[in-house]
Amino acid sequence: MKYIEQTVSYLQNKGFENPEVGIILGTGLGKLLDEVKILANVSYNHIPNFPTATVEFHKGHLIYGELQGKKVVIMQGRFHLYEGYNFRDVTFPVRIMKRLGIKKLLVSNASGAINTNFKKGELMLIEDHINLLGGSPLAFKGVSQYGQRFVDMSCPYDTKMREKIGKIAKEKSIVLHKGVYVSVIGPQLETRAEYKFLKIIGADAVGMSTVPEVIVANHLQLPVVAVSVLTDECDPENLEPVKVEDIMAMAAKAEPNMIALFKDLIAEIEVE
Repeated sequence: MKYIEQTVSYLQNKGFENPEVGIILGTGLGKLLDEVKILANVSYNHIPNFPTATVEFHKGHLIYGELQGKKVVIMQGRFHLYEGYNFRDVTFPVRIMKRLGIKKLLVSNASGAINTNFKKGELMLIEDHINLLGGSPLAFKGVSQYGQRFVDMSCPYDTKMREKIGKIAKEKSIVLHKGVYVSVIGPQLETRAEYKFLKIIGADAVGMSTVPEVIVANHLQLPVVAVSVLTDECDPENLEPVKVEDIMAMAAKAEPNMIALFKDLIAEIEVE
């Protein structure tokens, strides 16, 4: 708890005053910042108790500003278990954003399409998830100091925000699939056999993030919505090698649609 207070105090002194919406930007999804009136920008390395982003395409900045008439705090770059961090490291920023005052959390990520009806360059609204990370961000001594230990996960993604973002996508003629996201540790991509397994257990898309943050958001009773940018197609019967550069290029191609959805959602959501 004292680490949270230290970090929050530092950020408040840097001008992070009463943000209403928190945003986590996934791989290759940084251009939302072009739409933000930035009021404060702090490198992760300078924030007390914060992990440091080690992935070259994750920038590592916490940004505070205004977007669509609301105060937002944005993670430009997130943390992953495959970087050597633990669950508490990965989810620490969510606890910080909640303590700063956010009322809603928006999450984006890049993922591979397992559902063969989904195509790369399209978007998927996450309706549910499967945790294959081998642990939980709530499995530590003293977790009850922060919230209920046994968190209900029957509806982890906020229904109202999902309905709003679905309506926005329809109005803007943006392809927005709905599906189940499975989170794996990585950093290696999956084998043919693994893709077959993930499809059998009900996954529509696979990635290496998001689930820990969503679990903690639910622990904090913080409404959350998440959108995946589908960067590659993971059909085990027609699997081709994928380069990280190709994933980044596809994320950039799909990014304008994700930005459009998030901007309109932020304009519409209530933060009282």
